[in-house]
Amino acid sequence: MLDPELVELSADNVFVELRIIPNTHGPVTEEAILALLSLPEFEQLLPLENIIQKAVIEINQLCGQDDGQFELFFKIAERRNGTIELEVSEDKMESEMQLTAAWGGEEVSIQDILKALKANNVCMGLSKVKIQTLLKQLSQLEPGKTCRSVIATGKPAVNGDNALIERKVPLARERLLQPQENEDGTVDMRNLGAVIMVKPGDLLIEKIPATLGVEGYNIHGEILAPLSGKDTPLSPGEGTELSESNPNLLLATVAGQPVETKSGMQVDDVLNIKDVDVGYGNVEFKGSILITGDVHEGMEVKSSGDITVIGFVDSASLYADGDVIVSKGIIGRQLKERELSTKIKAKGQICAQFIQYSDLDAEGEILVTKQLLHSHTRTKQRLTVSDANNRRGDLVGGVVEAAKGLKAVVIGATAGTKTEVFCAMKQTELKKELKELDQAVKAMVVAKLDIEARLKKLPPKSEWQDDEMMVEQVKMMLEEKSRITEERAKEEVEYELIKQEVETYYHDNRIEAHKHIFANVELHIGQAFNRTQREHGTCIVFNENQEIKFDYSNRS
Repeated sequence: MLDPELVELSADNVFVELRIIPNTHGPVTEEAILALLSLPEFEQLLPLENIIQKAVIEINQLCGQDDGQFELFFKIAERRNGTIELEVSEDKMESEMQLTAAWGGEEVSIQDILKALKANNVCMGLSKVKIQTLLKQLSQLEPGKTCRSVIATGKPAVNGDNALIERKVPLARERLLQPQENEDGTVDMRNLGAVIMVKPGDLLIEKIPATLGVEGYNIHGEILAPLSGKDTPLSPGEGTELSESNPNLLLATVAGQPVETKSGMQVDDVLNIKDVDVGYGNVEFKGSILITGDVHEGMEVKSSGDITVIGFVDSASLYADGDVIVSKGIIGRQLKERELSTKIKAKGQICAQFIQYSDLDAEGEILVTKQLLHSHTRTKQRLTVSDANNRRGDLVGGVVEAAKGLKAVVIGATAGTKTEVFCAMKQTELKKELKELDQAVKAMVVAKLDIEARLKKLPPKSEWQDDEMMVEQVKMMLEEKSRITEERAKEEVEYELIKQEVETYYHDNRIEAHKHIFANVELHIGQAFNRTQREHGTCIVFNENQEIKFDYSNRS
């Protein structure tokens, strides 16, 4: 071992100095020098390895040389204070702290940490417990070792909830899925219960208002504004009114049948008819129509509300501003290649137990509980061909255009009947709308900046506050700035909603088969296309990167 007297602390007590004569003490090794630094008075100091390596080379080169008789001087270790490193995440929502134990110097103190936090503007979401835990860990570390932990976390903004419209009365179409149970426990599919009626004062709808959300903050103390929930207006229709004590409650003012509208509900007078045939004539009624029997061939029924048929519709035309509900079935015939004898059009939903050779057009959903055969079916919402238990429901032949997807128990037939299905064809339009909203928001930002720049250029208020024309101009600019700010907030909420719809479009609008998809079914989802060549079991069909994919993972 080298003589311990070769090393000593510098005058300022910061460095370990090595004074050595190559010809007297050499040759040397790195291990021999490091052994000197293991002495009690030096073991807490940081070895300067690069200098030690150079020292060994230089000393050994001079051994036996004339210059080797002179003393060489090296600083081979130093005292270092503990250090603090703070990392702030890119989104400014988290800060991680790393403490390094001192090499014989001053250890990090709580005061040092507070200074570092202030220097890095980390002021919100701090955890006193985590900082104290770090300091405790630090006290047990060897020199140069580190400990780290997240010591500050921001609070994300909580977006507001959208307004909810909760209907408090059932609709006529819901009777189709709720056949009456007999005393012996069996179900009578022909008995769908009493017609839904309300009386004055009955609660029809309760609106749960949208919420503003809760502000958040990042670790720098900057406020994060939430997106307010989207409001859904609740407007009274005919035969209804908003409660005087609570405008979020919609009440019936007359007796009749409740009918959904786009912004609430109306209560219709109900026209009761046994059969619509040549003897009764075509029907056009302002209100809802209840037909307890059948609608016969060639007849036409129009209603400003719902049309409910307890029996059959046979080669007739039904047009409703509300729903069309047929308890038994809708029957038609093929007239020409693309023309069918039965036409059903509803601004609400279309519901029936079975339908064949019919032209169906609904703005709402279409629900068929048993069979949909060889029909032309269009809905801006979802098509369901299934009973409540997903046990029965056959879609065979015809053309389906279901904007928001299709659910059926069986699609196609064992005989390979050609069946065409089109879903989720509107993503391009949504993307265009999203782009237009983005451009509108950017234009509002520019307009607001322009107003702010003009306001900043104004002379001191004292110079124009008595000028009525100038005061009016300033007032108009401030009002326009406020209007732009409010309009921009609404557009940004709409942008986020449509953006989310675009991102999840093909996931949400898909095809579900609970038992089979047979061969010769043409599946169109967006621009993706597939004609099935074989039978597929229980599956979900969706568009992935403009290709049709089959997912069999939900098999029971």
